[in-house]
Amino acid sequence: MDKRLISESEWLADKDLQKLLAVLSQDGEKARIVGGAVRNTLLGEAVSDIDIATTTLPRETVKRARKAGFRTAPTGIDHGTITVIAEGRAYEVTTLRSDVATDGRRASVTFGRDWQRDAERRDFTINALYAEAGGEIVDLVGGVADLESRTLRFIGEAETRIREDYLRILRFFRFFAWYGRGRPDAEGLKASARLKDGLEKLSAERVWSELRKLLGAPDPSRALLWMRQTGVLTKILPETEKWGIDAIPALLESEGALGWEAEPLLRMAAMLPPDAVRMRKLAARLRFSRVETAALVGWALAPAIDAGMDEKRFRKVAYRADTKGLSWRLKLALASARSRAVGDDAALSEAAGFARLLKELESWRKPSFPVSGKDLLGAGFKPGKAMGNELAALEERWVQSDFLLSRAELLEKAGTVKEV
Repeated sequence: MDKRLISESEWLADKDLQKLLAVLSQDGEKARIVGGAVRNTLLGEAVSDIDIATTTLPRETVKRARKAGFRTAPTGIDHGTITVIAEGRAYEVTTLRSDVATDGRRASVTFGRDWQRDAERRDFTINALYAEAGGEIVDLVGGVADLESRTLRFIGEAETRIREDYLRILRFFRFFAWYGRGRPDAEGLKASARLKDGLEKLSAERVWSELRKLLGAPDPSRALLWMRQTGVLTKILPETEKWGIDAIPALLESEGALGWEAEPLLRMAAMLPPDAVRMRKLAARLRFSRVETAALVGWALAPAIDAGMDEKRFRKVAYRADTKGLSWRLKLALASARSRAVGDDAALSEAAGFARLLKELESWRKPSFPVSGKDLLGAGFKPGKAMGNELAALEERWVQSDFLLSRAELLEKAGTVKEV
């Protein structure tokens, strides 16, 4: 691997970034790009966020950035982090530091000027790489070699790093899913297994954020396998203990073969029992958004589908079900059938049936029932149970007609009993 970053890297040509690095490096101070931007550039992957490490103290960072014409926000000033905004792009600038006290969630820090100590307080070797403004790599912990071999390794003792922040257990498996090869680092695995109870100290939001990122990896199956074997997966998702992760490889294969978008929540559903009550509890525990909760519960409530179901009957089922939830049911059923289809004619036929129904669902738009309570009031019904029953009966007739009966035809069929 070259000692310089590739010359066509986007951030090397970023004039605002270069200006910021320059002003932070004046008068004996120093600023370098650090972390994911360096890692991903060396791997030839996209760079989203750019973080900067600097010897300037936070207030001096603000002073210099503003003097250079940038806006600033004290997003994490107690821990030395200032966000610098230039032309709508944000750069996180953090003063070199070391942790002096930790409780497994938060750390008290002291600022410094020692690049070695700053590197050694980070989590993994591949995340502790620095780069000068011109592209020269500064590797103080062996991160380049680990990046070349795709080895994910804690800096120093794995147990020490984890006790500083138990979220690093989940980050260990997340970064392994994205960047690791072969077997995860043995010491990292042992420490994660020993200290997994510390995950209980973390907020639900942090746990779900890491798990969602892990599940968004191109192939999270190996990481999930090791999480299961160490007991980490059961600790954060006890619902998976009996259900297992066997459906994941089939889902990943179908995603690649059929061009499905990778959906972290669907991948999670593949490891969970389709139980709406338990899914609501899980969503509450991990603080899911309303959209995420609705998707997971909708999947749990969606009916199991017979691959041989005809399209007319399927549309009736689809009308009553959550569309996304039903789509997930079909995708998981199709993936399972495809995984069994080699040399199995029955599974091959089943896969074809699920594919047909999924295509029907994707092209179908749930129609709107054309009759309302206002229509029945206009037809002489009085508000109450009888009118509600009549509205439900008309809707069922409409569904049974394959949604073909018009509003006028439905009102003609309205019952004659008008009293409540």
